[in-house]
Amino acid sequence: MSSGPRLGNNPGANNTSLVAGGVIGDGRYRLLAQSGVDDRGAAHLWRARDGQLNRDVALTILTGDLGDLQAAGRARRTTERAMHASSFTHPGVSRVIDVLTPGSGLRMDEGVLGVVVAEWTQGTDLMDLITEGPLPAGAATRLLEPLGAAIEGAHHAGLVLGADHPQRIRVTPDGRLRLAFPGARPEAIARDDVKGLGAILYLLLTGRWALPGGPAGVPVAPTGPDGAVVAPRALQPYVPHELSSVAVRSLEDTSVGGIRTSAAILQVLDQIAEEEAQTALIEPISDDEDDGDRAVWTTQKPLGGRSHKRKLLIAVAVLAVATLAVIAWLGVQIVSFFSDEDTGKGGPTVVIGQSASPGQSATPTAPVPAGPIQPGSVGVYDVTNNPDNANRANRAVDNNVDTAWNTDNYFQPFPTLKPGIGLMASFAEPVKLASVTVTSKSAGTLVEIRIAASEDAPLEETKVIATATLSAGQTQIQLNEYEPGAHVLLWITKLAGSGKDNQTEIGELVYTRAQ
Repeated sequence: MSSGPRLGNNPGANNTSLVAGGVIGDGRYRLLAQSGVDDRGAAHLWRARDGQLNRDVALTILTGDLGDLQAAGRARRTTERAMHASSFTHPGVSRVIDVLTPGSGLRMDEGVLGVVVAEWTQGTDLMDLITEGPLPAGAATRLLEPLGAAIEGAHHAGLVLGADHPQRIRVTPDGRLRLAFPGARPEAIARDDVKGLGAILYLLLTGRWALPGGPAGVPVAPTGPDGAVVAPRALQPYVPHELSSVAVRSLEDTSVGGIRTSAAILQVLDQIAEEEAQTALIEPISDDEDDGDRAVWTTQKPLGGRSHKRKLLIAVAVLAVATLAVIAWLGVQIVSFFSDEDTGKGGPTVVIGQSASPGQSATPTAPVPAGPIQPGSVGVYDVTNNPDNANRANRAVDNNVDTAWNTDNYFQPFPTLKPGIGLMASFAEPVKLASVTVTSKSAGTLVEIRIAASEDAPLEETKVIATATLSAGQTQIQLNEYEPGAHVLLWITKLAGSGKDNQTEIGELVYTRAQ
């Protein structure tokens, strides 16, 4: 995007050489087109022509007043870091080929405090890529992986790239994101690269920028009441949960569950890419196939021949086996229903709550049940601000076991992407419960029953009063003695399933009041 120069209010920015056609660096570099401005470091990003070597280069021009000691010091630190990074080579980063400072390639009166010269990246600007709208998740993943790998490699080498501004990034002709304008700010740390990676992912998925100091004209990412960035999935429902979650968590403070390293982001990107590749292996139906073989519904006369008869016999055989299986299952259900014998499957599994409090008696006294009580509301409780199916939470308390709330399907078990997730039930007044009965098909799910002071209380301020492993069907969790509370959290610490399929479904929650 070849816009005119945006020099802001920086001292020295009125230099007439910083226009298309102007020259810099003792006349060696002729400016061709401006790619953007990173106002946080008074860095102007230009495509230029190296007159000595007759090639295009990328210039990160640091502007300011040479008399401003603070600005001069910042520019000097940026050029020093760029010089150190010149030894790092990776396809996801443009190689630094020269560094200019006042007195060594720059005239003292140019109003330029430093220049980082890097090889030019052919392709297009990142901002041009999203002019038509957000990208599909698969495309965003494939674009971002090389840049993520470059950041990971640089961090292992003890370097910070400064990949936290979208106008520093370009898209190569073969579809890779590349840091085209190196030159990390003096205060930038490795965590800023991780945030930048998450912000770029957020930009690709939503068309919005989620960090301060973004380009003018680019929509800012919306935030929730707590100030946290709204998850991409809330804006674009097609975004996979893992991708949405990793984008948000990479932007969060690590003290509240934020992602610390680019390796964690790369792991999710690799998984999404693998899923995309497996989907691509499914062969589409060819237009030149026999219509009789692929028609779901047709009014044509049935085709004859041995092939058709063989397919018909196979279909009839499969239907017969399925019918017999259904009849057998119905018979078993009827016998089980009228049987007086205890099969171990007729009633709910009863679990005595195990308190997390130290020094508790081995046989705690459980409250005596008085009857069920309906909560006033129930909502999804998620410490990452990326709740699963929040609009379906009420299905868990609608007195209908045929409806259910379920978590998203996670490629990795907790706590890889989040420490857990839960359902917070709020009552009109503090209550004391004797038990919580969970109806679920997701056997093996580990849950905790917690008491909270409010529906949005931090997890560390909630108190565990029981733990249980859910069985398929009903699991009655008997609670230990505790002080009454108005907010009760069912906190899931382990989902059902394994491998890349980790998901839990909650069909119904019944809260029984104690006498």
